[in-house]
Amino acid sequence: MKNWQVLWALIKFRPKLFFGSIFFATLLQLAMQAPALLTREFFNYLTDGVQARFDLWALVALMVVAGLSEASVRYGLIWNRVTFHFTSLALMRKNVFNHVLNQPGARPMPTSPGESISRFGGDLDEIGQFFQWIEMLVGHSISSLVAIAFMVSINPTITLVAFAPLVLVAVVASLTMSKVQQYREARRRAASRVIGFVAETFGAVQTIKVATGEETVIEEFKRLNDVRRAAALKDRVFEEILRSIFFNAVNIGTGVILILAASSMRTGSFTVGDFALFIFYLERITQFMRTFGMAMSKYRQIGVSMERVEYLLGGAPREIMVEHGEVFLDGNLPEVPYVPKREEDKLDALDVRGLTYIHPDSGRGIEGIDLTMKRGSFTVVTGRIGSGKTTLLRTLQGLLPKENGEIYWNGHLIDEPDEFFVPPHTAYTPQVPRLFSDPLRNNILMGIPEDKADVNEAIKSAVMERDLKELDHGLDTLVGPRGVRLSGGQMQRTAASRMFVREPELLIFDDLSSALDVETEQKLWKRVFSREGTTCLAVSHRKAALRRADQIIVMHDGKILARGKLEDLLESCEEMRQLWQDDSSEIKTEEQKPQVTASD
Repeated sequence: MKNWQVLWALIKFRPKLFFGSIFFATLLQLAMQAPALLTREFFNYLTDGVQARFDLWALVALMVVAGLSEASVRYGLIWNRVTFHFTSLALMRKNVFNHVLNQPGARPMPTSPGESISRFGGDLDEIGQFFQWIEMLVGHSISSLVAIAFMVSINPTITLVAFAPLVLVAVVASLTMSKVQQYREARRRAASRVIGFVAETFGAVQTIKVATGEETVIEEFKRLNDVRRAAALKDRVFEEILRSIFFNAVNIGTGVILILAASSMRTGSFTVGDFALFIFYLERITQFMRTFGMAMSKYRQIGVSMERVEYLLGGAPREIMVEHGEVFLDGNLPEVPYVPKREEDKLDALDVRGLTYIHPDSGRGIEGIDLTMKRGSFTVVTGRIGSGKTTLLRTLQGLLPKENGEIYWNGHLIDEPDEFFVPPHTAYTPQVPRLFSDPLRNNILMGIPEDKADVNEAIKSAVMERDLKELDHGLDTLVGPRGVRLSGGQMQRTAASRMFVREPELLIFDDLSSALDVETEQKLWKRVFSREGTTCLAVSHRKAALRRADQIIVMHDGKILARGKLEDLLESCEEMRQLWQDDSSEIKTEEQKPQVTASD
């Protein structure tokens, strides 16, 4: 899909708003000529021997009418322009965001979070703002044609000579177009690096502190900002040089008109009013030249922005970005759909056959995994770092796309696990839960109507009732970005409450108890399995979970090395004995060892 096709698709989304903007932009440019024509009559009225068309009071009245008309037209333009801009921008952001969310949840985005935000913000906004240049170009074009017609009718010779500096403007605009694009691209790239670095820094505060890397981070931040400043300075200086050329063309044209008009003004064939009108029209035509050059430059710039957004889409076609659909800029937002549990959602048996996924970057993953779980059972997956535990959970739920294998729920083949393994079928708590800067209550409910959920029971099941009393505002306590106001254990238990409140058929934990003390962990497992028919699949190395498990799966190099109950495995599996006896924290979560996350 070419650049112009993307723009046309956005125009077709709200054509009335766009063409309304074109109409009002053109009308505004024509309305702005009325004061100039009236000014011409005013100077002619003041000049001795010149017969004016209107008397003084008529000119004053017409000037007032012209001003009011221009204000009304400007209001219509602003309303249509702003509404169209934010509507088209909302459509693009919704589509891109929707595409990102529809990708496998555990697969990393092609860019860092900070860089992605830059593309969501600046690049999409750049595309949306281009329509203002189209409006201005159309309006200035028609206004310039009218201006040229008036100027030629007054004095063709002066008109022709006065246009010479404007030709220079057009040539300069054409020659510098590629340079403008180059500087703007470098400026946006440098800004994206700074935004990405800030986001990554705030996401790794603990790592930086542990490594005492504060000074190094600050130095790198300064370096990136120096690069950004240099790129922005080049872009701005070049833009100001062009702006100076464009505006000085008017001054040169004014001087030419003064020289040529001197003799004509002596004979009376070129009046003071004509001179004032020429100066006004010369400035308007220069604006058209400048607008034309900038519009061509902006068109190239939105090409860069579209390529950056396309990269964010992971190579998906641009049509996704402008696919028509609902946007909600006014009125009430749609409610989050509540999906009640049905009888057919009940889990009797989960069967996995030959499940395989290999990480493309590391060549590691899982291969040929077979797994069977019955209702009410507790299965624990354990193993060393990089053995494939987390990858197994993610692939099972469609957070990573399986390369091979079949998944059966009560004997029914699940073709799209990413859409099926959601509440009320399953609920998942990852190694590091993500909380939002919102009240604790909202972090637990996440859109579920409060009258359809038992929040207090969910909190009790997560062993969080005592913590809740210690929080300043209880369930209404703001947890801060990523839940920074909560401890690691409180964050995990909040995520567990989020699971319990949905009452899923299958609970999936990725090392839930890693940040809990022994007593709290024991209480948590006891309360989890006090729920009738609870089925649970968990990654864990903790002895409390291993003792309670009905089935333990020992992973090694992406394959199942052994399976069974704890007593049997301690007798028959050397790997299990080593894991059980290892007190040096060798069995850790992949999240605690970021360098091997992708391979597990």
